[in-house]
Parts: sequence; C-alpha cells; structure tokens
Amino acid sequence: MHPGLRALAAGVLLLAAGCGAEGKDSVRLSGHTYQVEVVTTDEARVRGLMFVEHMPADHGMLFVYPDTAPRAFWMKNCRIPLDIIYFDAEARFVSAHYRTPTCQGQNCPSYASEGPARYVLELNAGVGEALGLKPGDVLTLPGR
Repeated sequence: MHPGLRALAAGVLLLAAGCGAEGKDSVRLSGHTYQVEVVTTDEARVRGLMFVEHMPADHGMLFVYPDTAPRAFWMKNCRIPLDIIYFDAEARFVSAHYRTPTCQGQNCPSYASEGPARYVLELNAGVGEALGLKPGDVLTLPGR
C-alpha cells in the first residue's frame, strides 16, 4: 500500500472511532484546494449533502469507502446541483457526472461511476467540470 494511503487509512480508522465518524479536512485536485467534510460511515454517506442550501465554491464532501467497487450516487433531497467525481483506490480520477440536477421527488436517477471507486468527491456544479480532469489525474487526499 502506498504510504500516503496507509496514512489516510489510519486517519479513517481514527475518524471512525470518533463521534459521528466525520471530520473536516482539505484535498487538492488539479492545483486547487477544497475544504471538505470527510464522511466514512454508512449513515453519513446516505445523508451526504441532503438539505444543504448553500456551499462555498471551495468546499465539498469527500466520501471514503472501505473498499473499491462500482459506486452510484443520487441527488434525492439535494438542494444544490453538484459535480460527482469518482476516484479509485490510488485516488486516480475514474469518471464524473457534472452539473447533476437536484431531485425532490421519489424517482431520482442515479449517477454511476464508470469503474470501481473508493473515493467520491462532491463539489458545487461546474467547479469540478472546470478542472478538465483526465483519467489518471490524482486527488491529493487528507494527510498526503
């Protein structure tokens, strides 16, 4: 395992042991730094950014999973459109769905990764898209 990923895994375990298993940190992507809420529990991942009315342009949410697998997100009860960006176990860009619309109904579409992902970064709609990500671009995770 890459030393940086080992450090992140240790941090995730510490977060999981803490209250709510959530924390604030920062990530870097294509030369830009984003302040993120790191979520590592199923409960926090399900809640995600539901009901959030506003998020600063340099903020987001980083979903951390214990394994690498195909992922799919939906926008149920989200009040702001988002860019959903998927990364593999080495934090390399896999795929994204940009400018995903909000959904307040019962039949919300899901937005699946194009390959296995371990990390998912949600940013305000258009913020991630503007980065012009290419397969293999690396997300610098907390602690790296």
